[in-house]
Amino acid sequence: MAANIEKTSAVQAGQKRKTLNLRFVLAEIDVTFFGIVVVLMVFGLAMMFSASYAASMQDYNDGYYIFRRQLLCTVLGFGALFFASFLDYNFFFNTKVTYLFFLVSLLTCVYTALFGIDVEGAKRWITVKGITFQPSELLKISFIIIFAYILSVNFQKFEKSRKHVMVPFMVLFALVLGVLMMQRHMSAMMLFVIIGVSMMFASGMSAKRFWQFIGICAVLGILALTVIFVIKGGGKFSYIEGRIKSWRNPELDISNTTYQTYESLLAVGSGGWFGLGFGESRQKHLYLPESQNDFIFAVVCEELGFAGGVVVVLLFVLFMLKGFQIAANSRDRFGMLVATGITVQIGVQAMLNIMVATNGFPNTGIALPFFSAGGTALILQLFEMGIMLSISRQNIKRNMKKKPQEQTEQTSAK
Repeated sequence: MAANIEKTSAVQAGQKRKTLNLRFVLAEIDVTFFGIVVVLMVFGLAMMFSASYAASMQDYNDGYYIFRRQLLCTVLGFGALFFASFLDYNFFFNTKVTYLFFLVSLLTCVYTALFGIDVEGAKRWITVKGITFQPSELLKISFIIIFAYILSVNFQKFEKSRKHVMVPFMVLFALVLGVLMMQRHMSAMMLFVIIGVSMMFASGMSAKRFWQFIGICAVLGILALTVIFVIKGGGKFSYIEGRIKSWRNPELDISNTTYQTYESLLAVGSGGWFGLGFGESRQKHLYLPESQNDFIFAVVCEELGFAGGVVVVLLFVLFMLKGFQIAANSRDRFGMLVATGITVQIGVQAMLNIMVATNGFPNTGIALPFFSAGGTALILQLFEMGIMLSISRQNIKRNMKKKPQEQTEQTSAK
């Protein structure tokens, strides 16, 4: 497998594609991976309906309003999934496509930071024709694709020249983290760093180059934080200290700063081993803010208990194991890195969300994939699942070609 990836990656690196490779792949679907996604979606929709009913009644006088919107976005998302699953993922292995996609998503995030909806000082959302969405969700996909592209194209040069590692990646990180800092989106900054570092680790570059990059980025990051928190006194990021205090003591100020975390822990604790029953959550009745979004895992634990929470965790573990298997079996380095980035993105988001709901991590405002309310985010996540299926389709197609050859060789040997 490593030899095949090296060979195909070398071909990719040497090619300067001038035309778009809009090609569709017909092969068997990865039933296991698709089944995991479907189970997560169905489970997530059911829990989102239960968690959102009270808030939907309060805000729209219709208990099904949020659920109907999520259901519609699920249908659209599966359409995007099937389209992306048949599209050859190497369509994105094109300089014009990759850089244009990244530039559009980055500029959209810049626009959001300047003119977006202001929520307690953070500008992370924009509204287009009545549809509110978070552009950083689109930036996640474009970042993974452009990062995988740069790693694939420059892989042969890593050991010869340090600039091929440091310059493009540090510029890319600076652009992404800079615009997310403008939005005051610290959780997304942390997620992007984890995705980027994971993809570099998986790329196959030497340990020397990898740790050089990590060391330089760490120094620059510390300097940036020093400028923000010492020279400028923290400014609009001073809330982070309060969140850390709330995390260390969730009973510090339950009427204000620790209210959300405290109510989440009440929901998790009151579920016991097997929960109060589906739809029987008490905290979702306007006691727990964002019960249908950032804190939906707390409602899962309250209604389905410890057992339900474990099922959610195991589903995401299975998702990550299968995702990494797809990455490991990829026919080329680009596909391997894209699959790795997407798997890490979904897995880390789920881990952080669950840790926040159980006070294992300071409140970051990060959603639970496939569960939390948010139509545009769900559509983009399902589109990413389509890319994963496209990569796995080509793996299956390659294996199907190998079997006849192996049978021929065995017959010849006899």
